[in-house]
Amino acid sequence: MSVQIHNLNNHHQDQAIWLDNFINIYSQLSVDNLHLLDRLYHQDIIFIDPMHSLQGLAQLNSYFSNLYSNLASCDFTIVQVIHEGNQAAIYWQMKFCHPRLNKGQEVEVSGSSHIQGDNDKVTYHRDYVDVGAMLYEHIPFIGKLIAFIKRRATKNV
Repeated sequence: MSVQIHNLNNHHQDQAIWLDNFINIYSQLSVDNLHLLDRLYHQDIIFIDPMHSLQGLAQLNSYFSNLYSNLASCDFTIVQVIHEGNQAAIYWQMKFCHPRLNKGQEVEVSGSSHIQGDNDKVTYHRDYVDVGAMLYEHIPFIGKLIAFIKRRATKNV
């Protein structure tokens, strides 16, 4: 078994095409270039995140179009890649602005993705992210309630 941990400053020759594509596309993905997803994902992609489970490129494109249509900006920074065979764990930082979250100010959240690929396409993509830190904590009333609950939960620790 050979697990490869990639520092993004050092490109490895043995890295898979689908993984190179993922890193390159997500590093430049924005509200203005969602068409790049067609180059990345297989026609029968399985995509899962904490709020949705989708199958097929058409569903994925529709999901991303809806998601990004509400954002003023969204940028990903790939922090680390752990790669073995046809799968990889990607650790990332996402910064986004939504007019109704965090008073329209930028929100930054860490997350990771488990992806699998074949040749030049990603066939499976599952995101792991704290939805509270990404969404709920930035909704006016709910955010204050979550902050209160967190303070109470850690008070006796």
